[in-house]
Amino acid sequence: MDRTSRPRSRRFALVAAAAAVALTVAGCSSDSGGKKAEEDSGGGSAGKADTPRMKIAMITHAAPGDTFWDLIRKGAQTAADKDNVELIYSNNPDSAKQANLVQNAIDQKVDGIAVTLAKPDAMKTVVAKAEKAGIPVVGLNGGIEDWKEQGLLSYFGQDEFVAGEAFGEKLNELGAKNAICVIHEQGSVSLEARCSGVKKTFEGKTTNLNVNGTNMPSVKSTINAKLKQDSSIDYVVALGAPFALTAVQSVDDAGSKAKVATFDLNKEMVKAVQDGDIEFAVDQQPYLQGYLSVDSLWLYKTNGNFSGGGQQPVLTGPAFVDKENVADISKFAAKGTR
Repeated sequence: MDRTSRPRSRRFALVAAAAAVALTVAGCSSDSGGKKAEEDSGGGSAGKADTPRMKIAMITHAAPGDTFWDLIRKGAQTAADKDNVELIYSNNPDSAKQANLVQNAIDQKVDGIAVTLAKPDAMKTVVAKAEKAGIPVVGLNGGIEDWKEQGLLSYFGQDEFVAGEAFGEKLNELGAKNAICVIHEQGSVSLEARCSGVKKTFEGKTTNLNVNGTNMPSVKSTINAKLKQDSSIDYVVALGAPFALTAVQSVDDAGSKAKVATFDLNKEMVKAVQDGDIEFAVDQQPYLQGYLSVDSLWLYKTNGNFSGGGQQPVLTGPAFVDKENVADISKFAAKGTR
């Protein structure tokens, strides 16, 4: 279906029950006790499930050093600790290698798989193999347009196109005229959707700028060069917290007056919003994505539940974080869970 013609109910569907689970339960680390374990897992102390031990694999397209994925992993581990689950986490930004990691999980005969579909076509065959092997699969973070077609049980994440539309409207409110949308992973359907959404609603000029997200010095210099080339650019739209912080440096180096706003949040980003270096951030709650993905597989295996009924995604965003509400978020960011 064309994104611009989606029914509004489809865009904003939210399964509140699943989210409520995350708000009422939290896990404790099984590796070591005490305060450190609580901080590492990001949760408080609560009882463990007495269900049989199971093994769940989470395979993402995370690039090394991208702190966004630390939040997803923390949420997943908190749910795993609570649910008596052994979590096997692996990641690779190369879609072919990510598919190989899914195959490894199948070979290990795991009880469930949570996977990102940043490049759905590359994952289609191996996901089908998992399902044929009787392993339930849920999606998270990337692939909201493809999870049902590929037969996944549920999907947890943000509708990136809708988030982009909201971002574009926010730029209009702030009086922006000329924005660049910095794509740090070319070919990622989620990132492309964000920029497409921005372009749809933003009344000014939007230009996509592809950068090599695995090389931060290159990211910095590419944004710098673009800002020097076009002094009329007044907003840099970043698609991830580390790239937004790098964009701030690029703006300074280029002597530009452009402001920076971004998708996604982490501890450093919260401080940057507080300090005024970043105008606003869109929070898709990655901790919640990780938590719900693992918990949903446990619920499916132990009670036959389908989050979203297998029909609608469970939306975890978007929500804007700016100077007006950042203080409320900062106490959670300090724990490393927002």
